[in-house]
Amino acid sequence: MDRCISIRGARTHNLADISLDIPRDKLTVVTGVSGSGKSSLVFDTLYAEGQRRYVQSLSTYARLFLQRMERPDVDAISDIPPALAIRQKNTIKNARSTVGTVTEISDYLRLLYATVGLTICPRCGREVSRDSVESGAVKILTEPGLYIVLAPFEAGSRSMLDAANYLIQNGYHRLFDNDAITETAEFAARAGAADARPEAPMMVVVDRVSVTGEAEVERVREALEKAFYLGAGRARCVRVERDNGNTHTAATLDFDRRFNCSNCAVPFAEPSSALFSSNSPIGACPECEGFGRTVELDLDKVIPDPKLSIRQGLVATWRTPAYREMNDWMIKLARRRKIRTSAPYREMTDEEKSWLLDGDPGPREKKWDETVWPGIHGFFKWLEGRRYKTHVRILLAKYRRFVTCAVCGGAKLRAEALNVWVDGQSIADVGKLSIRELVDWLDKIASIPEIATRAAVVMRELRNRVSYLVEVGLGYLTVERQARTLSGGEAQRIHLASALGSLLVGTLYALDEPTVGLHASDARRLLAVLHHLRDFGNTVVVVEHDPAMIAGADYVVELGPGGGSEGGQLTYAGSPAKAELDSMATSPGRVMLMRALSKRRKFTRRDPGIRIVGAREHNLDDIEVLIPAGRMVCVTGVSGSGKSSLIEDVLYNNFLRRGGDNSVEQGACDRIEGLELIGDMVHMGQELPTRSMRSNPATYLKIYDEIRKLFAATAEARRLGVTARQFSFNVKGGRCEKCSGTGTVTIEMHFMADLEVKCEVCDGRRFQSHILAIRLGDLSINGVLDLTVEDARAFFIRHPAIVKRLDALIAVGLGYLRLGQTTSTLSGGEAQRLKLARFLLVDLEPAPLDADGKHLPRMFLLDEPTTGLSSTDIRRLIKVLTRLVTEGNTLVVIEHNMEFIAHADYVIDLGPGGGDDGGRVVAAGSPLDIAACEKSETGRELRRLFGLPERGRQVRSALRLAAGA
Repeated sequence: MDRCISIRGARTHNLADISLDIPRDKLTVVTGVSGSGKSSLVFDTLYAEGQRRYVQSLSTYARLFLQRMERPDVDAISDIPPALAIRQKNTIKNARSTVGTVTEISDYLRLLYATVGLTICPRCGREVSRDSVESGAVKILTEPGLYIVLAPFEAGSRSMLDAANYLIQNGYHRLFDNDAITETAEFAARAGAADARPEAPMMVVVDRVSVTGEAEVERVREALEKAFYLGAGRARCVRVERDNGNTHTAATLDFDRRFNCSNCAVPFAEPSSALFSSNSPIGACPECEGFGRTVELDLDKVIPDPKLSIRQGLVATWRTPAYREMNDWMIKLARRRKIRTSAPYREMTDEEKSWLLDGDPGPREKKWDETVWPGIHGFFKWLEGRRYKTHVRILLAKYRRFVTCAVCGGAKLRAEALNVWVDGQSIADVGKLSIRELVDWLDKIASIPEIATRAAVVMRELRNRVSYLVEVGLGYLTVERQARTLSGGEAQRIHLASALGSLLVGTLYALDEPTVGLHASDARRLLAVLHHLRDFGNTVVVVEHDPAMIAGADYVVELGPGGGSEGGQLTYAGSPAKAELDSMATSPGRVMLMRALSKRRKFTRRDPGIRIVGAREHNLDDIEVLIPAGRMVCVTGVSGSGKSSLIEDVLYNNFLRRGGDNSVEQGACDRIEGLELIGDMVHMGQELPTRSMRSNPATYLKIYDEIRKLFAATAEARRLGVTARQFSFNVKGGRCEKCSGTGTVTIEMHFMADLEVKCEVCDGRRFQSHILAIRLGDLSINGVLDLTVEDARAFFIRHPAIVKRLDALIAVGLGYLRLGQTTSTLSGGEAQRLKLARFLLVDLEPAPLDADGKHLPRMFLLDEPTTGLSSTDIRRLIKVLTRLVTEGNTLVVIEHNMEFIAHADYVIDLGPGGGDDGGRVVAAGSPLDIAACEKSETGRELRRLFGLPERGRQVRSALRLAAGA
């Protein structure tokens, strides 16, 4: 083997003192079942040591913290290059951060517009440019004739007579007025009163030149120089022609040395990089401050039910005890104004609605007059003055909505920036393009000679970055898409594209399942991107379960054989061609085909289900979708095809709105039928179940309550007078007060990311010494929290209440988690499955009831629950989800894993592409119906999985044969 990263004696977390060599400048995939130690090896050992050595190279100040930066539990690591970690989590919270800013595409677009952008006057549509003596002379010489060179002289505060005297004193005795030359003194005399001021610039004759060729060029330049000086940067050249002894204007040339429109004299800001930045006060829209949106009162939230009257509590804000007096005041004044208080809002007259919303007409006093009604708008304006109170800010946020800025139209920039065009497009127009469309636009403008010469470097960098985004399967994203709205997988691939664009060499890249959120057809392209990164001379180490990714690696490491205490051992290391990996053992295609045939059935309009009609949110193309009730339904399609828009924005948000939650923005659709079939809709996204640093699986599933009771019941606890309350992280008395029960302390490093280190008071054990001295069996409270779920089940085997909850975690594939592991460290897939485990426990999440007390089924919405799971774990998860379906619940799962999709009862395949190419129903039916559809990318992958022919017509014949067999 060539140069290698040598790891000896790795014992981080559950790693069993393993030693291995990872080849340098190669693509290595680390795989294994969940909890086998993959992340412990790649991130907590390999990357952590690379980061620690980087800190060693910093200043003395930085090295002061090195002793607090925990060294991985490993004997030795040698020949490790500088390390970068690209994880699944999207940690971006800033609303200003976009796809363009993260990938530096926006930076290069600003440079492009500042370099070759043309400023267009919005009044006359002419190009704005800065003229010079040389450029003016060239224009004049191209059209020979008799020219009068004029200077537009601004009199300013001078009167007409004073201005004329000033010009005469400086040798300018003639003016050009009404197509004729006149004496300056005569012109002033005709003006009348001595104190009269000129309304327009006085056109001063600087010279008259008969231009016939190059011989007059010096005289023309001299005349233009004088005209620019006298005209404060402006000059005008009038070409005149003689006709029967009279002269008339044949053409006019306006020149401006300033960056003004030569026709309208309107000044413009000269293009600069800052002018096109929404983060700079120079370029940001002054109204929305560069956000593109403004906040306004949302009357649909203030008045959620227009069927109610004033007397019935029409205004939701005033139903609370804190503001009920406003409702009473409104009713009192409404009677005086003869406003109907028993009429529903939708039946009120325009005058009554105006009084309710805007109050009594007339001026308002700073202090409220009890006889003058301020209206709903007046009330919220009054609240604005009390924003310094936290509860007021919370109240205002509850009844506000974001609307597109009326000044910039959502462009985020000043009008001056939007007047600059490249190929007829402003930078805001380019920001609305998808990455694929941006590729086409860049190819188009690359043929413009000026851009090809003046912006060659900028164009090269732009084309590199957008091509990398397309390669990682993100061509459907727009440049201005907010980075905080990206999924964990999208965020990871964005950073991967940025890494490619930076052209770093000799670096260790650690990636965490980059195929998350990618359709199987896109995953193969991602593999080519990783090969490209490797070919730059980098070492790429990937935690991954995808079979195609493993097959395309240069080197494979498998950990196992199980998870938690049964994992952490090196089961294979070598070439993928020779690998027979236990964690990747899948059901044979024939078995899955026969299972799909046995479950296959046709769904008709008569079958109970939820029907979404006319969905058109984002890129959805006015589609109609049926979701059969009581079934497992998979929503599939390539990235950006509209899956999340359909399920989350349209289905879930409309359900919440139907239930009275006005804080969400419902997705656009005509109607949703059949929602009465379900009692509740549960959305299980990949966001964390709670943001508290003290939250963990034990507290989330109420396991820790039972554990605290057991510790409090021990003889030592009773002797010391310690109660269950003192074993809590949230209460003073037993927890470590230095770290507030978290076990870690965050240090603000300022010069780099904040550093989280072990608490030096409790040594990461979270509790005070007298609490840690209390034992249950042979373990302290910290020792119990350090157990994995599977180990804890064995420890608490005699306590059924605890075992029942632990079994729910094991059932969803989380048996390897430690009871005390902070939920903020969980991946998106782990967080989703943790929430799913809660719904397996009836006492924690009881089923909804109807009016007769009967249980109503739920609808569960899941977003890629197979994230981070091996094939073995996926089959275990399918059993859990099937259990929920047999109980009458409906499961709607957004998924890319083909093995999971093959187990579904019904599949809705969206596409055929992403972005504008998606948003349509390509196919719908059983997995076999999707496999028979030639247009479906999902169908193509299912045909490979089932071992069916590639052509759709042949598939139907093969299915008939298989069914007959």
